[in-house]
Amino acid sequence: MRFSEDTPKTEDKEEILEEKDKVVFITQEPKLRTVGIMGEINDDTGAETVFGLLSLQNSAIHYEPDDIEDEESEMKEVVMPIDMVISTPGGNADDMFAIYDTMRSIRDEVPIRTRGIGKVMSAGVVLLAAGTKGERSIGKNCRIMLHSVIGGHVGPMHQLDVEMEEIRNIQDQYIAVLSEETKMTKRYLRSLMKKKVNVYLSATEAVELGIADKIF
Repeated sequence: MRFSEDTPKTEDKEEILEEKDKVVFITQEPKLRTVGIMGEINDDTGAETVFGLLSLQNSAIHYEPDDIEDEESEMKEVVMPIDMVISTPGGNADDMFAIYDTMRSIRDEVPIRTRGIGKVMSAGVVLLAAGTKGERSIGKNCRIMLHSVIGGHVGPMHQLDVEMEEIRNIQDQYIAVLSEETKMTKRYLRSLMKKKVNVYLSATEAVELGIADKIF
């Protein structure tokens, strides 16, 4: 193993380490690895978040020597986590589930550190809770809000029956996911939804219910 003698100096001070036929980048300065949801969850924010997460997943793993000053040092695998900042009034359930399933497919390989700020409501609560356990944080003054699924349709009666059934299915799916990711049971969540009002939680209550792990 040797350091390449003709390695160019880059602005972010990277050195290229060559080992046989493998080129490894060693970053001496931390890189920004953050994806954010700021605003409504819709087609645009959903697409940006999904592709942002996948891009950060692909660049998360690199190799560096245990001792950078020792040319004979063994190489070790380093996994850089993804930070995900969330501040949203909620939004479309389908886009939320697209982001959620992407997070699920990534977090076992690459930790996702979710951070709730400002307001995290409705669909956003699932995404905050979907971070890697122990790595979910919430701002002291962040507001959490839960409510039942909202939907509206216009059309012939037989079609409205189909749409209403689908709304019930989405709510059941929402409850199942929240129950899986938090300390809240399906029964407890259904009791909240039956109130038919917005349920607001403080940061402390969000931690107690397992939506987040810590307050910053």
